[in-house]
Amino acid sequence: MGWTIFLAVILILVGLFLTIKPDLWWQLTESWKSYSTGDPSDLYLKTTRIGGIIFIVLGVIAIFLPFILE
Repeated sequence: MGWTIFLAVILILVGLFLTIKPDLWWQLTESWKSYSTGDPSDLYLKTTRIGGIIFIVLGVIAIFLPFILE
């Protein structure tokens, strides 16, 4: 049960990072792939935020799921 909570907290933290700072995530993971020095597209920012929200929801579910299944 300890690992489940640990991984759930990691999911929540990554989700918060993706939701709050999608542009920084783009800088870390995608900017080196682009020849232009532009910023990430609006679609990239929106889908990254949606992914972050999904991570947060999954993390919260993972925290409470062991208590529900007992």
